[in-house]
Amino acid sequence: MRGTSQVTGIAVAQRVKVSADGCGVVSHAGMGLLRELADLTGLSAQVTAVLADTDRGLWTYAPGAVLADLAAAVADGADCIDGVGRLCEDREHVVGAKGSTTTMWRCVDERIDAAHLPKVRAARTAARTGAWAGGAAPRLVRPSISTSTPRW
Repeated sequence: MRGTSQVTGIAVAQRVKVSADGCGVVSHAGMGLLRELADLTGLSAQVTAVLADTDRGLWTYAPGAVLADLAAAVADGADCIDGVGRLCEDREHVVGAKGSTTTMWRCVDERIDAAHLPKVRAARTAARTGAWAGGAAPRLVRPSISTSTPRW
């Protein structure tokens, strides 16, 4: 895993292990998998690189990781930034540490502006292209529509 000396990494979720013994059971494990997917596809690192010029100091949490947290929480049912904390607080052992609500607001409200948004979109496209080239592309399903009258 690559990183910079300026950014404290957010722990990547442990590998998923399926067992019938009930040890280490956790709800919402997919939340950690989404964050890990963002890291493994390079999306978190690319977004952090795009937003590198938006802060003069050192980051505690990289912007790409913060946005991955937000996306995973929304996919898991959060409907506001404050909801991210409620969804993550009892699952830190699965999803790792996350930025505070203030950090998340700062990332969304101050860092992503009209100049940076196209670059963030380009980072997303590059990560998706790489993932699809690696075999993760969705299969095309062509719907079959019949125009004949059904026979009852």
